[in-house]
Amino acid sequence: MFKKIKIGSEIGNLRVVENVIDNMINEIGINQDNYGKILVSTLEAVNNAIIHGNKSDLNKLVKIDIFFKNNNLKVTVTDEGKGFKPSDVPDPTKPENIENITGRGVFLMSNLADNIKFNRKGNSVTMTFQNIISQNPKSK
Repeated sequence: MFKKIKIGSEIGNLRVVENVIDNMINEIGINQDNYGKILVSTLEAVNNAIIHGNKSDLNKLVKIDIFFKNNNLKVTVTDEGKGFKPSDVPDPTKPENIENITGRGVFLMSNLADNIKFNRKGNSVTMTFQNIISQNPKSK
């Protein structure tokens, strides 16, 4: 199963992405724990793409590709921004960063997905979620 979504760089469009994920998750039969990981990670990546990547420029798009095969789900989020170096993002768990209002997105995605990979430019992230359907799949 494969879904492609393109949205404008408006925070309100997160709801479009959430609806597509909800529909796909229900169709596949993913359990609640994996649903939460996938939803939070994907919405965080799209939010970052809108705000940090595309600078909320309504003329720029965010592309989301969702691919399910062999009990694994891959989500790729790509923006039209200049990109960034993930290694430059401060660790939000360090005492000097604990009270920062932003800077937790990459940390969240890295801890919720089984694998996370950024492209060289830093404007695209692919998150992989493995073994997402339990023995007795439950719909959301």
